[in-house]
This record gives sequence, C-alpha cells and structure tokens, in this order.
Amino acid sequence: MRVLRLITRLNIGGPSIQAITLSDRLTSRGFTTRLLHGSLGEGEGDMRYLLPPAADVEQVPELRRELSPKDDYAAFSRVLAILRDFRPQIVHTHMAKAGAIGRAAAAVYNRFAAHGERARIVHTYHGHVLEGYFSPAKTAIFVGIERQLARVTDRIVAISPAIRDELRDLHHIGRADQYRIVPLGFDLSSMTAVDDRARAAARQTLDVPASAHVVSTVGRLTAIKQHHLFLETARLVADGDPAAMFLIAGDGELRAPLEQTARDFGLAGRVRFLGWRRDLATIYGASDVFLLTSRNEGTPVALIESLAAGVPGVSTDVGGVRDVIDETTGALAPFDDAAGLASAIARLFADPASRKTMGERGRASVVARYGLDRLVDDIERLYRELAG
Repeated sequence: MRVLRLITRLNIGGPSIQAITLSDRLTSRGFTTRLLHGSLGEGEGDMRYLLPPAADVEQVPELRRELSPKDDYAAFSRVLAILRDFRPQIVHTHMAKAGAIGRAAAAVYNRFAAHGERARIVHTYHGHVLEGYFSPAKTAIFVGIERQLARVTDRIVAISPAIRDELRDLHHIGRADQYRIVPLGFDLSSMTAVDDRARAAARQTLDVPASAHVVSTVGRLTAIKQHHLFLETARLVADGDPAAMFLIAGDGELRAPLEQTARDFGLAGRVRFLGWRRDLATIYGASDVFLLTSRNEGTPVALIESLAAGVPGVSTDVGGVRDVIDETTGALAPFDDAAGLASAIARLFADPASRKTMGERGRASVVARYGLDRLVDDIERLYRELAG
C-alpha cells in the first residue's frame, strides 16, 4: 500500500515527531511511504535529524507556514505532480497549511485519476488555529476553508476528544462519521529511564544546585505558548521560595522580549533560557515540576514527556491538556491565572512525597496511553479500513 504523507514543516514539536516516526514504522510493516515536508520559519528548531537514513523524504521548498499566493500555488502544483507520479492509495496530511494544500491537490488528483486509482484522504488535527491565533474575521475565513476541505476528506483524525468536539460541535467542521480519535504516540524510553541517579547527573550537567526547587518548560517561544505567563508565575513562586529557579528550553521570535521581561521582574539570576536542546531527558531530569502556560494545546507533547520522566505537571486548563493530567498527576488552573499556577507549584514544592507519587502515577499513565506501538497499530488499522 502506497502512502503519501505531508507536513507543513519539520519543526520541533509533536506533529514532526509523529510524521517522522510513522514513516519509519509503517515502512517496516510493509507500507511504501513517502514523506513530503516544507520549509522551516526563521528561528524555528529543526527535527530533520530524526529522519532515518533510508527514509523516502522530499522537501517542497515553497510549502511554508506563512500565507503566500505565489508560493502556495507552486507548492500545490508540486504536490499534484508528486501525486501523479507516486499514485498513492492514501494521502495523509498534518498541520494546517499542508492540510489545505495537500487535500486540495489530492481532490484534483482524484478528479482526473484513472478508474480505481482514487486516493483516500486523511487529515490529522494535532490542534487547530481556530482559537487564539487570529482576529475573529480571519478565524471565520479559516473555519469556512476547513469546512470545505472536510467535504473532500475521507477521515478526520483528532488527537483528543476535546479537539474533535471543538472542531465538530463548535466549528461544525465535517460529519460525525468522518472522525477518528488517534492519540499521539512516542518512543518514551529515554524519559522512563530517568531515575534518581539520572536526576543527580542532570543537575550536574546543567549546573543546577541539588537543593534547588526547579520549574521547567519546553516549547517554542511564541505567542500561543504564553511564556509571559510563565514568567509572571515564576515571579510569584520566587517571591515565596528563595530556592526556586526556572528553566526555559526552546527558542523563537519572542526570546529577546522575554529575556527583558525576566530582567524587569527581577528574575535575571533565577530564570535560564537554554535555547533548543536535544537532551530533553536532561531537562526533565533536573526538574521538580513542569509548567505549561499555553493559551491553546492539542495534546501537549512536552507535558507527556515530563510525566514519562516522573515529573508532575502544572498547566493551564486548555485544549487537550485535561486528557493528559488530572489532580492525581499534577494540577490545572484557568488560563491567565498566574496566582493559581504559582499556588499549585508551591504546594508541590512543600510536599516532596506527594510530588514523587504524582510523578510515578503520571509515568504509568502516559506510557500506557501514549506508547509508540499503540499509535502505529491505530494508524495501520485506519489505512487498511480505508483501503478495504
């Protein structure tokens, strides 16, 4: 079975990990797969280092996150030419721009394909850009586009029930029978290997005192991740805890203003901006609490990874976060409630035994629900169902 998979770009994040991993694992199960990806934006971290040497991968340079009629048409034409050459039975798209261009090209391909060569079209929503990204007018336009694209899509994959409900019930995208829930899946072995010895080594590597109370976060330094709220929370925690320090792993267009905000808050010596890191097990290993302050999330990959490393999470209660943690593995607070987030962190710092128990429960929970084999099984089942 030939599968053509498209993703807007292979930047740091869950969609890239899933796209790369599936291309590798599906090949080992007898599928012929080709992965198309676009170009990174300025300052974005690159995950192409994860690509297996033998993977069938092709870049479409004109495929970019930003809107550009000229580049978008060139990307559409290139994808359509690849479809005609590769003749896939399945076309599977990831992320908004690849989802639009890939599905439009697949619809045109199907319109003119020879009898019996129609490709089945699948799109995965790892989240969506229909809340918190654009003005109401632009959001309405994008909702209209997604509704039209759903008409040519055979299966719509949502990575959590919350994402499905928002798309289907709130935005009226697609029909109920088109949806499938396929949670993310990862190789979490490097995280589950984090033990007490690894934690001590991680603190030495990062030059973090053994007695410090460490809060970390991992992600792009961009508006939707709301790192300003992270810093507001850090200021409140730091005011009541002289041992508290904060690690921010990631980079992006907001790094300079966030560094200035940390200085303005009097946190310059207690907040460390680490940039992009590949040794995430080290970051989690050095941490006591993981803090997520996003305005919107599909399934928060960094939160899953931190729990797999035995680190309880504190997060804004948005998107699919509630599908990952609850009161037994961390704490939730309303979006923009810095005081609530800080209070939850302080409680965890004050009770090491409870913190350890939460971490152990979180590890067991995410390993059972977000393992890689389960993901590959789910996707293979979906493809074979569509191919008959």
